[in-house]
Amino acid sequence: MSAETDDLILETVCLGKRVPSPEGELMILEDISLRIARGEKLAIVGASGSGKSTLLGLMAGLDDASEGRVYLDGHDLGTLDEDGRAALRATRVGFVFQSFQLLPSLTAVENVMLPIELANGASPESSAGAILERVGLAHRLQHYPRQLSGGEQQRVAIARAFASEPVLLFVDEPTGNLDTKTGEKIVELLFDLNRERGTTLVLVTHDPRLAEPCDRTIELDGGRLVNGEAS
Repeated sequence: MSAETDDLILETVCLGKRVPSPEGELMILEDISLRIARGEKLAIVGASGSGKSTLLGLMAGLDDASEGRVYLDGHDLGTLDEDGRAALRATRVGFVFQSFQLLPSLTAVENVMLPIELANGASPESSAGAILERVGLAHRLQHYPRQLSGGEQQRVAIARAFASEPVLLFVDEPTGNLDTKTGEKIVELLFDLNRERGTTLVLVTHDPRLAEPCDRTIELDGGRLVNGEAS
């Protein structure tokens, strides 16, 4: 899939990441150039340790690149400080992680309200309740994460990701902590919501089956792009 510059939501240019190790500098990612169009569903696949989650973190501005650039919705992340990147994420980006990452001291509805409040959204409690109802958890609004099953926690995490109406959604191994049947339901829900809301989706997975509904798949191996269209 090719994208004109005006239609890009995210672009990486010669992106690399190196970290120190006892044996010397360790290359995690090298020379990753990608162009992602608005509304596109992109899957990033590869074995464990191939650099998928590191790439996601760099694209989201959660980590600093060793070289190269990341442009998120027209903003060069390398020119922003951490507060600037956080503000950009709050208004444009949603996340779904393998480990759910719900705040244990907050109820389901409070967890979902949080990104709405950070983005200065209107009526956070009613908006959070509505999206939780959409994911089938209207009866769990006042439950804490410890009172929810793994599948229910991931549903809360998905509701939270979509609650602030992001233009870009990053999803990292969303079924890794779930049994197969529950994982299939979560993936179906994720793609249903993404289709309804027209969000750009970047999905990181080691499972090629999860990548099938996406428009395009790229593969990482040893920190390098080995196949799939870069743009």
